[in-house]
Amino acid sequence: MILDLQKADSWKRISAGIFDFIMTAIIVLFVGMGISAILNYDGYVADLGECYERYEKEYGIDIDIIGTEEYDKLSDEQKQKYTEADEKFSKDEQVIYLREMLINLSIIILVLSIVFAFLIWEFIIPLILKNGQTLGKKIFGIAVIRYDCVRVSPVLMFARSILGKCTVETLVPVFAFAMFMLQIGGIFSLIAFAGVLITQIAFFFITRERTLIHDVMAQTVVVDISSQMIFDTPEALLEYKQKLQAEKAAKSDY
Repeated sequence: MILDLQKADSWKRISAGIFDFIMTAIIVLFVGMGISAILNYDGYVADLGECYERYEKEYGIDIDIIGTEEYDKLSDEQKQKYTEADEKFSKDEQVIYLREMLINLSIIILVLSIVFAFLIWEFIIPLILKNGQTLGKKIFGIAVIRYDCVRVSPVLMFARSILGKCTVETLVPVFAFAMFMLQIGGIFSLIAFAGVLITQIAFFFITRERTLIHDVMAQTVVVDISSQMIFDTPEALLEYKQKLQAEKAAKSDY
């Protein structure tokens, strides 16, 4: 075992990261399904579907074709009929309510699912397995420690996994991209998405330990556990260094 930092091989980190990403995504999916059932998301979807059917039956049209090539082929009279139906549909209080509820529920389900998944996979499991290891890191023989070779505390693990990985690296880009696609945030949402991505790449290539945002925030580094000395506390590290100094002094010639 060596006192200096034994940085983990990049391919091991990438492989562990892919494994952890897949497992986290699976947890997000199942948690999302559970929360969706609790909040009756499908019920609101069904109610909105009934509103569509009601307007389509009343006006004898298919609202979903508005804005498509099929709609462009209609006569001016038919388009007028579609426009009238679409305006009434868009101003219908029940439709507005159901759409707002679905948007709000989608945000709640997505946020809770991601946070819960990271809380389990990137925080609780590493605390159980020790040395900041997820199952992926355990499989590929790598671990997470502080820069001074001391074991990561629960506080730092929380900063790394929840504040760093979950919030900055996942939730911010996901919502920035979603807002851009929905044409809500405009150019600012795209800047936020690109900003996180560029910062992530910059940290990987600029920092000596090839760290990412979450490691920079928590002041941690990924190491090869088979050759890395890890100390439980700063005091244990100091005691070990003093021991080395004493042994070196004993061997010196005066």
